Amino acid sequence: MSIEVGSKISGKVSGITNFGAFIDLGEGKTGLVHISEVSDTFIKDIKDVLKIGDDVTVKVMSIGDDGKIGLSIRRAVDKPESAAPARRESSYQGRREGGGGRDSGGGRSSGGYQNQRNDRNNRNAVPKKEDFDSLMTSFLKDSDDRLTSLKRNTEGKRGGRGGRRN
Repeated sequence: MSIEVGSKISGKVSGITNFGAFIDLGEGKTGLVHISEVSDTFIKDIKDVLKIGDDVTVKVMSIGDDGKIGLSIRRAVDKPESAAPARRESSYQGRREGGGGRDSGGGRSSGGYQNQRNDRNNRNAVPKKEDFDSLMTSFLKDSDDRLTSLKRNTEGKRGGRGGRRN
């Protein structure tokens, strides 16, 4: 039996480390299942899930040029399509409408996340040709603004105990 990327193979756990488990695939071949590929849920300690000698079915994810075989247990399990979680819409869209938020002036704010996103999309839609000097000047101006803001916000936080001394 040849080992190919995408194939499902039965193997036996031959070693466990803190980052994953080594699986003996037969024919003298061994692959690694990373701890993130063992289960769909978070695993703090892989020893809680796998033991040396356990028989597992794995899916071959990659075969490196150096012979390393990347395996996955969680992708070897066939899941029905309805079990896939539905994608949620971005939560930013509904928050700014109505009266809540920082600018509780009673309407939709004129700025905010949506306008920034639209400006970014418009910028990408029509590429502007700018020479190196103008790009460098805008970078320097932006960088100076950020440094000034950073200095202003961290100025009073350097001292140790007590208040400011004159």
